[in-house]
Amino acid sequence: MKVLQYINQTEKLRAVILPGMTVLQTKPAPVMAAFTSRGPNVVDPNILKPDITAPGVNKLAAWTEEDSPTKLPEDPRFVKYNIISGTSMSCPHIAATAALVRAIHPTWSSAAIRSAIMTTAIQRNNLGLPLNDKDGSLANSFAYGSGHFHPTMAAYPSLVYDASYTDYLLYLCSIGIKNIDPSFKCPAKPPTATDLNYPFLAIPKLNGTVTVNRTVTNVGHPKSTYFFSTIPPSMVSVKAKPSILSFNYVGEKKSFTITITPRSEKRLKTRKINETEEYAFGWYSWTDGSHHVRSPITVSLA
Repeated sequence: MKVLQYINQTEKLRAVILPGMTVLQTKPAPVMAAFTSRGPNVVDPNILKPDITAPGVNKLAAWTEEDSPTKLPEDPRFVKYNIISGTSMSCPHIAATAALVRAIHPTWSSAAIRSAIMTTAIQRNNLGLPLNDKDGSLANSFAYGSGHFHPTMAAYPSLVYDASYTDYLLYLCSIGIKNIDPSFKCPAKPPTATDLNYPFLAIPKLNGTVTVNRTVTNVGHPKSTYFFSTIPPSMVSVKAKPSILSFNYVGEKKSFTITITPRSEKRLKTRKINETEEYAFGWYSWTDGSHHVRSPITVSLA
């Protein structure tokens, strides 16, 4: 009624739409659910599992009318929507984010979009504390990958780790999978699996110094300089060469190496994931002061 009175009594109408407000907020959130698809990767430990995490608990989603909402034989109801939990609920969040990033950057490859989502993820909850696991302990990269997705930041990642179709064929060659593409022949000495240009480092069974190659593409400011920083897995050293990357234009690529070396004075402080393997977790990032391009590091002991 007041809105109608305002319209009838005012010649120059003016309205302001205010941002929505959260009435009820769970704290702390997010928390890693028990059903999270966890690492390590049993197929190839050189690839981090999972990549990313997204909301997956109690989501309103479409539901088949061929089944009841409880799936119980005694439940006669048929509904179009249901409250569901699981990784199947997380997946649409990431798929939609990838679609939005692609709409903003239509020329980007799927690898670049994956990198944008991963390197801009967050690792803290709404209390400003590190993400917790289901039992209240601190979560790690085998629970959340690079972290909890942040769609707005993913649209403007500043640097991306891109990878071509050929890069993936070379990766398959490195793990012994050949003849995927009849037109492509594996080289006699393909790059190592850890050299796939992914936005993370996963080093299985570390035994001595390991050096990996990475390349980043500038998708931010034309003139920009990024500095390397790291929180290494406990009792290993992590160094980048070069440790400063300077760009002159958008689309420029810069390559660097990262060397991981065990510190011999003490045994690695690790977290046992199963009966036979132990892992240590850390991070490395490139920053220009306002952007932080962050990548997880997982190290398995030999």
